[in-house]
Amino acid sequence: MQIYLPIAEISINIFLLLAMGGGVGFLSGMFGVGGGFLMTPLLIFVGIPPAVAVATEANQITAASVSGALAHGRRGGIDYKMGGVLIIGGAIGSYFGSMIFTVLKATGQVDLMISLAYVLFLGAIGGMMFVESVRSILRNRRGEQPTPGRRHRTWIDALPFKMRFRTSKMYVSAILPLAIGGLVGVLAAIMGVGGGFIMVPAMIYLLHMPIKVVIGTSLFQITFVTANVTFLHSVNTQTVDVVLALILLIGAVIGAQLGARVGLKLKGEQLRILLAMLVLVVCAKMAVDLVVKPDELYSVTSVEVVH
Repeated sequence: MQIYLPIAEISINIFLLLAMGGGVGFLSGMFGVGGGFLMTPLLIFVGIPPAVAVATEANQITAASVSGALAHGRRGGIDYKMGGVLIIGGAIGSYFGSMIFTVLKATGQVDLMISLAYVLFLGAIGGMMFVESVRSILRNRRGEQPTPGRRHRTWIDALPFKMRFRTSKMYVSAILPLAIGGLVGVLAAIMGVGGGFIMVPAMIYLLHMPIKVVIGTSLFQITFVTANVTFLHSVNTQTVDVVLALILLIGAVIGAQLGARVGLKLKGEQLRILLAMLVLVVCAKMAVDLVVKPDELYSVTSVEVVH
């Protein structure tokens, strides 16, 4: 069944959109990622203009993250104080990111910038996830067990403005989570991502947060940052397609609940390597699209002139 999207100005199968929203919502609940790093390229692949895909996907991520955060919050898997610090950084970052997006859209360079950003980030993140997952699987097959030792002091421990986070049992500087939240906010505004694919590894390897609160806290933070991004894009660029967002939301909410349940039961190594492979496939497809000769060598569009 075809449905017309007024802002994107195309007709698309509604069941395809529901399936995409449900699949990405499932990943959101399972891994604690917003899913935008997959959904935005998928929307572009099916013909949604990149600017509309980025702005609208931030809306869909909000709903998927709310659903996933509620599932994790019911079992005490959210550090609300840490999430609050990350949200402050994310709000600042999303504001500057939306300003950058507005300038690029006005100059007609936003589509190229979005594609390049995705190729670079997906290639780097997918490659690191794949290598780490393979190493973990090989260690398990050899029967090797990690031998945690006492963590040495680093530059992170020397940062000022320390705060105590009782849920995570941590005493660290607020500067680092603010910076991580700011980076994720910029990425959310420019790329239409929740930033969980950066947030989750950063909380594990930089902040050394317990795994049991990482996913829920990531989803809690993503909820507020992407909601702010949606508002900023609605005001500044008018590229949020409400009809498209509502269809994606329905699938995302259901998928996130299922993903949160499945994520508690399955092994992490196999899931991470499958996710890494999916990320790399999307990255390769976008890279090919950048260099392959298009069917239409040029198109006519209106360009806003900034005085």
